[in-house]
Amino acid sequence: MVRVLRAAVVPIVLVLLISLAGVVLGRIYADELLVRVVAGAALGSVGVGVAARRLPSWAIAPLSVVALGAYTTWALKLAADRAGLTDPLLQVVTDALRNGIPRLLTAMIPVESTPDTVVVPVVAAWLAGLLGGEVALRSRRVLLGVVPAAVLYGGALYVVGPNAGSAGWPTLAFAGLVVLALAVTARSGLSEGGLSGGGAGLSGSGSASEGVPRAARMRTLAGAALGLVVVVGLVAAVGPWVGARVSATPVDPRRYVQPPQVDSLDESPLNRISGWALAPQQKLLDVGASGNGKGTTRLRLAVLPDYDGITWRVGATYRNAGRVLPAPAALTDAPVTHVTQQITVQELTGRLLPVVPTPTGVDGTRIAYDATTGTVIRPESLTQGLAYTVTSDVPDPDLNLLPTADVPSGDAVARFLKVGTGVPEQISRLSEQLADGNGAAYDRAAAIETFLAEHYKQVADAPSGHAYPNLEYFLFGPRDQGGQAGTSEQFAASFALLARLTGLPSRVVVGFNAPRKGGTVTGGDAIAWPEVLFDDLGWVAFDPMPKSDESPRPVEEDFTSKPSEPPPTSEAPPVKDTPSASAAAVLAEPAAAGRGGASAVVVASGASGSVLLLVVAAGLTVVVMRRGLRRRRLTGGAPDQRITGAWLEFTDALRLAGRPVPQHLAAAEVAAFAAGQQAVLPAPAGSVGDAAQQATAPPSTEATAQQATAPAPAGEAGSAGYAEGAGAVGWVRAATPPRGNGLPPLDQLVGAVNTVAFAPGAADEGQASRAGEQAVAYAEGLRSRRSWWRRAWWSVHPGPLRWDRRR
Repeated sequence: MVRVLRAAVVPIVLVLLISLAGVVLGRIYADELLVRVVAGAALGSVGVGVAARRLPSWAIAPLSVVALGAYTTWALKLAADRAGLTDPLLQVVTDALRNGIPRLLTAMIPVESTPDTVVVPVVAAWLAGLLGGEVALRSRRVLLGVVPAAVLYGGALYVVGPNAGSAGWPTLAFAGLVVLALAVTARSGLSEGGLSGGGAGLSGSGSASEGVPRAARMRTLAGAALGLVVVVGLVAAVGPWVGARVSATPVDPRRYVQPPQVDSLDESPLNRISGWALAPQQKLLDVGASGNGKGTTRLRLAVLPDYDGITWRVGATYRNAGRVLPAPAALTDAPVTHVTQQITVQELTGRLLPVVPTPTGVDGTRIAYDATTGTVIRPESLTQGLAYTVTSDVPDPDLNLLPTADVPSGDAVARFLKVGTGVPEQISRLSEQLADGNGAAYDRAAAIETFLAEHYKQVADAPSGHAYPNLEYFLFGPRDQGGQAGTSEQFAASFALLARLTGLPSRVVVGFNAPRKGGTVTGGDAIAWPEVLFDDLGWVAFDPMPKSDESPRPVEEDFTSKPSEPPPTSEAPPVKDTPSASAAAVLAEPAAAGRGGASAVVVASGASGSVLLLVVAAGLTVVVMRRGLRRRRLTGGAPDQRITGAWLEFTDALRLAGRPVPQHLAAAEVAAFAAGQQAVLPAPAGSVGDAAQQATAPPSTEATAQQATAPAPAGEAGSAGYAEGAGAVGWVRAATPPRGNGLPPLDQLVGAVNTVAFAPGAADEGQASRAGEQAVAYAEGLRSRRSWWRRAWWSVHPGPLRWDRRR
């Protein structure tokens, strides 16, 4: 009886070890089905090995594979029934075997136990049981027999990665079971050895060791010593690394697998608004009743958080999901309404699925989900007649708290504040005007909403587009030529852009107005709206659309373009040297001398001399340090580093001239900014005639040719699009100072900076030298146009040694 119990320990331990791997992996699953089918696979594989232990070894593998096929089919049918799949069983099994690995690694967490997410763990568990049973039971190598189970356990930990907490108790249980199996089998071996040679041992007068040859004992001791040395060496070598990995974040294998992708229309469905507006009777969806049947509810098609100056995009990372979706972050003290809605697709195309925000489950079709934006897609294209059910948790925050609510900041919301380079100047001025006097976040959002609703007209035939040139024309274009009118695309995009420019994290949402009592959703129901993120309230939707059919007020009534530069401030007139003032000064000197005495004069002279020496020494130190800084920038390092140094010299010169570079401008735009600001700098003596001639004379042919061959501006995608809309020739001309103003061109510097930005390592020595020469020449020319005392202060200004240059 004891021998039977000891023989049963190893199979039971193998089953438990494989089941523990299922427990670890099941932490990222939405239900307990995976743990059960993995445990069943462990029991079945080890059980087949035990039952067929008297058969030849070559017969075990075929028999076990047949049993594996039967068990896997049963497990996949069970998972299909649990997931509500109605496809034929053969199709379910084939699809699961073909797509099991990629779908497991791209599945949304928590993972639903569907055929394609359980097939890989089931097959792996069965194979681990087959290999472990053959090695541990038939070959009686218990330590080697637990290796397949250990590999399976490690694979489960790797698949889970950082998506669950540490597996403390399963790991301890795994190690304890291995120790138990080794201890039991070792004791069993000693007992059998004692029984087989027990007669000699009991009947002999010497110890049991006397029957063992001395050479065998020495080999045993040497092997044990060598094993101890190896173990100690491994502990010393690997121990620190293992200790350091205890607090490290595991690697997520999902980052190595490409998630489902979408085409351009699904990446930016905002472009589809104008098309739907021109076909208002097109039947897109049939929606079931929800709520109390009054009014409308909004279906969300896509959330667009990314803007580069050309396109609002979803920018999502989709993960295959089952019927259960991750629960959204709950708002503090905000009641939640559970909404279930049935939707049937009619003529809506693409892969985006309309849902009620925020979905917690979708039943009736396979989906992929982006947890960050809440956007849902179907891996396959939509088809007419496709029906699915959406369950959503709709939060209802207290909007009365909006006037005092603040908006979050920092890296967590940087995505919702980013805009592309090249923001048009008029849009920037409009955002400044709307933010002026509105310190609270909600006041700024309400000011933008009111301004757009009161000054612009909604039309159905407005062309699509929300890049900078489109929005600038929508906001400021002539009304008789189609300006100041658009669809909800332009209203929502303009609101979100102005909100970001005033410091409000915002995004654009595309969706449909659906009747609560149920019915058909048409193209005329398509709409885009902006949302702003508030602390403790979440994303709050705003409605910048016109509230009536009345003619909107002209924009010019409430917004006037400010001059590009404020007029120069007038200095106070100097005090005239009148005879009475001179006489009073002469009379005051003897009186002061009489009161202070000679000692006061000596003390004052000494103190003044010391201060003067300190000032001179500080000035000389700054001059030396700045010259060293220029030398390091322009002569040290590779060409890319020298070009970057030349650019810093150029921007420092603008800052010393009182014209710091705006943070959102690209290289060519900074040069254009520098060229456009030269008029406010005082011209050097003797150049008045040249300046007047420059203002009236057209540019020479030579200058025009030089501008035409100068490098076109490069920057981020937004500036490239804007340059295309505005005309690249205009940008190049702005980057070259006008002829006759005494300042050199900046085309070589701009071209070199763009080369460094977009082709690192492609710049050569000649390009770096020309960029440095232009930067120095421009700085010296800018300095020479200032008064003598401003030129002196320019040389000793300590700012370039300490300024923050993060752009």
